[in-house]
Amino acid sequence: MEHVTVRGEDVPAIGLGTWQLEGEECYETVRTALDLGYRHVDTAQLYENEAAVGRAIEDSDVDREDVFLVTKVHPGNAKTEAVVESTRESLERLRTDYVDLLLLHWPRPLVSFSRTAEGFARLREEGAIRHAGVSNFRTWRLKRAVEKSPVPVFADQVRLHPFYTHRKLRQYARTTDTLVTAYSPLAHGAMVDEDVLAEIGAKYDKTAPQVALRWATQFPKVVAIPKSTDRDHLRQNMEIFDFTLTRDEHDRITRPSLLKSARLYLGNELRG
Repeated sequence: MEHVTVRGEDVPAIGLGTWQLEGEECYETVRTALDLGYRHVDTAQLYENEAAVGRAIEDSDVDREDVFLVTKVHPGNAKTEAVVESTRESLERLRTDYVDLLLLHWPRPLVSFSRTAEGFARLREEGAIRHAGVSNFRTWRLKRAVEKSPVPVFADQVRLHPFYTHRKLRQYARTTDTLVTAYSPLAHGAMVDEDVLAEIGAKYDKTAPQVALRWATQFPKVVAIPKSTDRDHLRQNMEIFDFTLTRDEHDRITRPSLLKSARLYLGNELRG
């Protein structure tokens, strides 16, 4: 496993996403991932699976302090007191005294981010969170959050894959020592049969998804949190650090297209 260093913190470059995982399926997936060597797990109040994630970590053979655990505040809980109280409830469900990173899940335009950040600051003082950040913030909104926050904005979690590349956001993150976490790095499965990824993967004896994940993690300050419930796929998602894409290959994969990104996403939704 490679790590990305941000503000002195080493974050595993590949983590486990848990969106849409519920109950025993979520529990078993997290247990399997930890058994395979994952040490970065992402959840959220909106996912309604924090209890399963917490139970899986508690029941595993991995020490809690060895897991970089992330959860996200529901945007409806963006006001200061709600941030504090809802996070305390999250900690109870997660069976832990703290999370390594707490994010605001989506912007809440009617609530100033300074009010959310006040809650983050209180939780940090209590030792309930180690770092704070945001999710689904575009570059301009991230800049405003950084200006308003009394605590460092450690990360921005965004949808990121070869057709949705967030170039400006990544550049800003690199200059401000901010982590970018790529969720849906496989575009909800649309990268599985992508031609360019498959062609490049054949050179390295890697699958198209592995190439997509390597593409993401070769960007500075970027980590990825793919989701899978299949043990073999979970293992493959970690086995991406024994090859390096050339500059030309990386550039070939980088094809920002909002239209193609939307078509891939909608097509996958229709198939699902």
